[in-house]
Amino acid sequence: MSTRSITKEDIASSVVPPIKITAPWRVKAVEALDGYRLHVRFIDGLEGEVDMSERVRSPRAGVFAVLADPDVFAQAHVEFGAVTWPGEIDLAPDAMHDEIKKNGVWRLK
Repeated sequence: MSTRSITKEDIASSVVPPIKITAPWRVKAVEALDGYRLHVRFIDGLEGEVDMSERVRSPRAGVFAVLADPDVFAQAHVEFGAVTWPGEIDLAPDAMHDEIKKNGVWRLK
């Protein structure tokens, strides 16, 4: 897997006039890590990890199968408060927030 990590801030602030994302479970920043993991920071300050290693390698990966390519996985970014990849793939920020708040990590299986 690529050791390159990319941190991107939410593009909602680039919309004119800027969109103000206020729900505490909205993602503010994401960083793609090795091993199909993400580090996320929410607008309420909560930070944690999303572990997608099982999901992207699973026969039931579905739309997430394309993320098994490390170069595609590394393109994770935030759009309107959600972690997103090219091809309209995204993660539910509210479920992510709840699980990270409870356990510090959200493991997608």
